[in-house]
Amino acid sequence: MSGVWVFKNGVIRLVENPNQSGTDTHSRRKVMVYLPTGEVVSSYSMLEHILQSLGWERYFGDIELLQFHKPSSIDLISLPRDFTRFSSVYMYDIVVKNPNYFHVRDSN
Repeated sequence: MSGVWVFKNGVIRLVENPNQSGTDTHSRRKVMVYLPTGEVVSSYSMLEHILQSLGWERYFGDIELLQFHKPSSIDLISLPRDFTRFSSVYMYDIVVKNPNYFHVRDSN
């Protein structure tokens, strides 16, 4: 994961691959692929089904977030309720906590 940290209006965020080849990075979206089937994760219901099959359980601790925890570890996955806000930061969090099951790539 590469990019530039941008500070704007009191908020710092990571802009991935800024101006790579002169393209607009805001239009470049990432997708998360479930490797065993090769399918792109396209909804939270699909992701929840996959995570449950991997031993994750839904955690109802925060109404603002969708959260999953694994009873055999201290890991917690926290996601924004709105799937349109499911960005590469959340995708990479899932990839790190589930090695060999997910991959993040450009949507093209």
